[in-house]
Amino acid sequence: MQEINVTLKDFQEKYQLNYVARQASGSVFYQNGGTVILASVAIDDKDVEGDFLPLSVQYIEKAYAVGKFPSGFIKREGKPGEFEVLTSRIIDRTLRPLFPKNYKRSTHISIFVLSYDKKSDLQVCALNAAANALLVSEVPFSIPVAATRIARINQEFIINPNIEELIQSKMDLYISGSFEDLLMIEMKGASTQEDGIDEELLLEAIELARENNNKLCKQYQEKIQPYKKNMLILSEEKDLFITEIYNFIQKNYHEKVKKILNQMSKSERNTQLDSLGAEIFENSKEEKSWELEQVQTTLSQYKKNIMRQQVLEEGIRADGRNTKEVRSISIETNILPYAHGSVLFTRGQTQSLVVATLGSENDAQGRDGLSLSIQKECFTFHYNFPGFSVGEASMIGSVGRRELGHGNLAKKALEDSIMDKTRVLRLVSEILESNGSSSMASVCGGSLAMCACGLENTGLVAGVAMGLIKEGEKYAILTDIMGLEDHDGDMDFKVAGNKDYITAMQMDIKLGGIELKILKEALYQAKEARIHILDIMEDAKRKIKINNSILPKIEVFKVPANKIIDIIGAGGKTIKEIIEKFNISIDLDREKNEVKIYSTNAVNASEAKNYILCLIGEQQIYQENEEIEGIVKKVVDFGIFVSLPRGGGDGLLHISKFTQNKSEKSSDYFKEGQSVKCRIIGFNKGKIDLDIIK
Repeated sequence: MQEINVTLKDFQEKYQLNYVARQASGSVFYQNGGTVILASVAIDDKDVEGDFLPLSVQYIEKAYAVGKFPSGFIKREGKPGEFEVLTSRIIDRTLRPLFPKNYKRSTHISIFVLSYDKKSDLQVCALNAAANALLVSEVPFSIPVAATRIARINQEFIINPNIEELIQSKMDLYISGSFEDLLMIEMKGASTQEDGIDEELLLEAIELARENNNKLCKQYQEKIQPYKKNMLILSEEKDLFITEIYNFIQKNYHEKVKKILNQMSKSERNTQLDSLGAEIFENSKEEKSWELEQVQTTLSQYKKNIMRQQVLEEGIRADGRNTKEVRSISIETNILPYAHGSVLFTRGQTQSLVVATLGSENDAQGRDGLSLSIQKECFTFHYNFPGFSVGEASMIGSVGRRELGHGNLAKKALEDSIMDKTRVLRLVSEILESNGSSSMASVCGGSLAMCACGLENTGLVAGVAMGLIKEGEKYAILTDIMGLEDHDGDMDFKVAGNKDYITAMQMDIKLGGIELKILKEALYQAKEARIHILDIMEDAKRKIKINNSILPKIEVFKVPANKIIDIIGAGGKTIKEIIEKFNISIDLDREKNEVKIYSTNAVNASEAKNYILCLIGEQQIYQENEEIEGIVKKVVDFGIFVSLPRGGGDGLLHISKFTQNKSEKSSDYFKEGQSVKCRIIGFNKGKIDLDIIK
């Protein structure tokens, strides 16, 4: 096979075909600046059984791409990091809806980052490489796909920013599409007036990304698609949908199906539909030669059509709501006595328990990857989705891609609203019941959980999931969709933000594209719902009772540069004694000359601060001649050490102050734990000298 080189006009991308991985069904050797990616597609010889697309995507970063060893004890790439998992998910979500419905071959797309210049956008590069590896493969997939990222700096949009520009930007919009069709959107925005992104600005940015994707797709079609290998001939799939069964159900079971659809909860609906399918099969098997699987598939399609028709023609949804109505909401705060903050957020049949924990700098999450050096992340959001939340009897295992994706979306929505970016915070959303939009329930609960633990923020953030049902030119946008509408609808569109600005958005389209007119309408309808939810959340916020007695305390203060060594002491002795004495943790920042004290007890943190300032001579807790009552901490030959009140440390009462008899010992007068009244008589390099009050 002859090697083929493709360079795109007006773009930095270069592709080499038939160069490496030539045993794969399709592969590209992709280069953008100093970034090199190998994307390959491998397919099995036989179809798989089942009604699903057997597609898997793996994005893998090689440590050697930036000339370093993998971190950790074992110096080999192993379990994928969060960025790798999320990037794999972005690629999967973009490409999966575009495969032919009757394609059943196991297909694996692998994306290796072989070299990284620390400038290119790896998620944009990875999707473009993967889509074009698919485009030249034997898979019956002939749709050019591209990705674009938009940033905003100094009120101007930037197309495909480099890493430094993206760090400066208060907006991060990632869009994949095919020509002018939008396929997937992920967005993170600011929550403040200076940098906030409203609906109009967002639409403007989306249009920019769409134009860029269109230009790229045209070049892919012109320069890469002609080299596509001969496509596999799809085997004829057994059609389980039978028109005769459909007509039979319509004639004999229409009212029963409609009752199941409109009057039952999610779990009851699924059970009753299965039972009805079995009933139809039993009642017809003497006269008809239908199979149970055919009956169930046709019944499912009939149910779907009724739901969609009812919404489009009557404006009524399966649970009786109109298209713009939000399900009933209830909120309870701080229901867990010893958690720093907790919120139970319930919306319809979706329930999230969000728990906040405040931590010290040592609790921050370490992050490592090609696009960043090892760093600490102060804010983490963990989302858990146990099987019982949807009535499944399944084991709880390791975190899946979906859980990571939903947690990442909630984190994006809330991150900018935190005022103190250095405060270490962990939010955990436990999904206890799910029937639509558990990630958006997590956003609402998470925003309130911050308030419940006393953390200051720029304002509450709420989220809502939108849906779409479209038949020809007729369509309906649905607010606060439930599981049925997600499964049988044409769009899953999640929007989070405050009353003025959008802080996060995620959209997946099942149609193969969406018009901007519909997207704009959905954004404004989502804003109406968001404001409604925020009003309810504001009322719940006013009723929060913060449990200050269990909240940790952080004291941050500056000290002279030459005093840091005095706090540490010889071999770290002094700082260890302070940590043990006050049951705290201490972080010293030599660059900022800053001391940070973290304690689970506010009194301990304050006393430790006073003690350190006294130790280095920056503050005196006591005045000369002040009388105090302390506790004997230690008895030594030359006197006793007295533990002083108010976190003032220890003072020395010399033996000469209570006896002149050289044959007597300190232990003849005092025992450890004994109370003693003293007077402050002097300060000696941070040490306190005492005299006894007789």
